[in-house]
Amino acid sequence: MKLSILGARVIDPVSGLDQVTDIHIEACKIVALGAAPAGFVAVDTIDAQGLVAAPGLVDLNVALREPGYSRKGSIVSETRAAAAGGVTSLCCPPKTKPVLDTSAVAELILDRAREAGNTKVFPIGALSKGLDGEQLAELVALRDAGCVAFGNGLESFRNTRTLCRALEYAATFDLTVIFNSQDHDLAEGGLAHEGPTASFLGLPGIPETAETVALARDLLLVEQSGVRAHFSQLTSARGVALIAQAQARGLPVTADVALYQLILTDEALIDFSSLYHVQPPLRTRADRDGLREAVKSGVVSAISSHHQPHERDAKLAPFGATEPGISSVELLLPLAMTLVEDGLLDLPTLLARLSAGPAQALRLPAGKLAVGGAADIVLFDPAASTVAGETWLSKGENCPFIGHSLPGVVRYTLVDGRISHQA
Repeated sequence: MKLSILGARVIDPVSGLDQVTDIHIEACKIVALGAAPAGFVAVDTIDAQGLVAAPGLVDLNVALREPGYSRKGSIVSETRAAAAGGVTSLCCPPKTKPVLDTSAVAELILDRAREAGNTKVFPIGALSKGLDGEQLAELVALRDAGCVAFGNGLESFRNTRTLCRALEYAATFDLTVIFNSQDHDLAEGGLAHEGPTASFLGLPGIPETAETVALARDLLLVEQSGVRAHFSQLTSARGVALIAQAQARGLPVTADVALYQLILTDEALIDFSSLYHVQPPLRTRADRDGLREAVKSGVVSAISSHHQPHERDAKLAPFGATEPGISSVELLLPLAMTLVEDGLLDLPTLLARLSAGPAQALRLPAGKLAVGGAADIVLFDPAASTVAGETWLSKGENCPFIGHSLPGVVRYTLVDGRISHQA
């Protein structure tokens, strides 16, 4: 199908393009930016005056909950929610049931994602069998089945020698390893950031050192092994400072932060609302400011939703007995636009952190608008407002932002030139 998007402000962070122009699409690809090619006659057009056209967002952590946790979500429901948030490419973590440690599970996820057709899905394979941190998973077989990187989530390797061998093996095959750096012993039993808020509420704390101690170890192992590494879900100012130092030394490391960590602090817990129960925990205003500065400077090159949908009952128990996580991929673009509204980032930089940055971190074929490239595009109205929860597509309603008015509305999400979401 031939499609023309007319009169949009086209922003491509990779090329630096930022101008009002047209986009012409044929056979899933962008065939021209600006004037239509000779002989091109559009079958359909989108009048995009007043809209911004940008690369489809790339989210590095969206729990699809399938297979194994259908009460929380499914590939169909969560990719549909992602498309509503402007996402065209997403990575799903390996914590499924069974764990994503075999080719069969990877192929199942990819087959169902293709059937759904809402977004492109790139699985993250388990670094260890069963995520138990003891035996290395079949990384090469998982890579061949479609896994783009490997990680163990918050399930840590208790034996550092075993982790080191895993990294050396991954480096041999030029595989990317994702770290969620949190020291198991320092974090065990904790529910909130160890500080005045946790003390006032009587909640067991997780100190900042749970992140920084593990992060320092992991960075040294990365340096020793030479593996490509991505550090996910950073929460502390000292943590991103360690990443900056590693990058300055030339280590091949990138990092992301959960969008809600750039907005919320541990003070949100004051009413014991389980909607703010996340792991790793929300930290202090100073930490949030440190994360924001790292995003602004590019030390943290990716902003992700870290979407974790839950059924209603999972958040109804007393705080300590609830399951951690926020359902937020559906609001990724409007929530991120608050960072522009607050003056932290300009729009092109924000879009870079939501598309090109994450794509480059995991070497994904996404995150740019280029002639000959895939027509994965988000069209949004920066002047309109989204009322969070007015429509809701995710199975998980565990979102503290529901009811808030947020800047920007996603009007269209296109995957390979096909409209996968229309407001």
